[in-house]
This record gives sequence, structure tokens and C-alpha cells, in this order.
Amino acid sequence: MAHAQSKPNWFAIVISAIVVVVLVVLGVVVVWLNNQATSAGPAPESEIVNSETGAISFGEGEDTVATYIDFMCPACNAFEQSYGEQLRTAAEEDRITLEIHPIAILDHLSQGTDYSSRAAGAMYCVAEEAPETALDYMQTLFANQPAEGSSGLTDEQLAQHAGEVGADAAADCITEGTYKKYGVAQAKAHEIRGTPTVDLNGERLDMQNQADFKKFADLLG
Repeated sequence: MAHAQSKPNWFAIVISAIVVVVLVVLGVVVVWLNNQATSAGPAPESEIVNSETGAISFGEGEDTVATYIDFMCPACNAFEQSYGEQLRTAAEEDRITLEIHPIAILDHLSQGTDYSSRAAGAMYCVAEEAPETALDYMQTLFANQPAEGSSGLTDEQLAQHAGEVGADAAADCITEGTYKKYGVAQAKAHEIRGTPTVDLNGERLDMQNQADFKKFADLLG
């Protein structure tokens, strides 16, 4: 006696197809979310900002001094107080090209407010909207530096300080967090593990090393 021909289980086939589609969609969503989390976001556009390296540049000297700073970092503030005016003068006189890199590596020290990221982003906003005030704004942020472990300045306070140096146009950019992710991405791109970090003509200096420090000091006169 011949056996009856088995019929395909269409219900099982349809369910399997649906499961495959759902898994594919979930995979796409996960990849998209990961990309969003690690994305640098939009790059600032300014005559003084290199959107590829993140450098905010001043002066046109033959030698380039690049500094990597975190606005929550007390050592960066001390560096600014010690050498900021000399670096600024050397750049204004075109004895050096000064590249400022606002980065964010200390977000974990601001009670979950991501102050380092927000302050770095604010610096880029000012560099974009009012480039002539960027160095003044940097000095103002250090003059009003919050303590490590505090919540940091609010976005409104960051915008207020921008207004104090004549960068009112940067207010919306700051409060909207337009470049909040940019400083984190630049820290990773340049492999910054501590601040301040100083490069001279592309060479990373060890400021605790006498020979390296002399290279830096000689440029400043």
C-alpha cells in the first residue's frame, strides 16, 4: 500500500521566515545603535578648525605646538596658567603655529553630566561661530574650572561665558550639544591617555623629560 505524500508545513515555514527577518532587522538596529554611540557626530566648520584632526589653529609659524586639553583637568589649568600667555604671544607673532585640541577623557569625574565632553564641544562651537574669541573663551573656561567630582558647569553657564567674550552666536550650538561627541572621538583618534599632552612638530613630548621640556621651552624664548 502506497504511503500518502507528505505535505509541506507552511505554518512552520512562514514562522521560520518571520524569525529570520526579525533577526536581520535586529542585527541592523544593533549595528546602527553602536554606530550612533561611537560616532563623532558632525565636525565643526571654521576657518581655524581642521575638521580631520580637530585642531583649532592660531598663528602661522614654522614650528607647530599641539596641546591636548580637558577642561575638567587641573593639570591642564596649571599648564595654561604657566605657558598659555607665552604660547598665545608666540602664535600672534607667527613664531609658532599653536594647535589647541579640546578633548574629553574625564567625563567620569562630573557626576554623570559629561562635563568634559560638553565643555570641549562648547569650545568648538565658539571656534566655529566666533573664531576671534576662541582663545579668550578657553582662558575663561579655565578661570571658571569646576572641581573634579562636581557636576561641572551647566550648558547655560557655558553659553553665558561665551557671551562674556563676545561669542553670543555660539549659544544655541552650545546648549544643543552640537559637538558634544567630538572631543571624545578626538581623544581616541589621537590616543590621548592623559592631559595635558603636548606634541611638537608631530612628536609627542614627555614634559617630565628634561630634553623634551627644553625643546618646548626654547620655542617660547
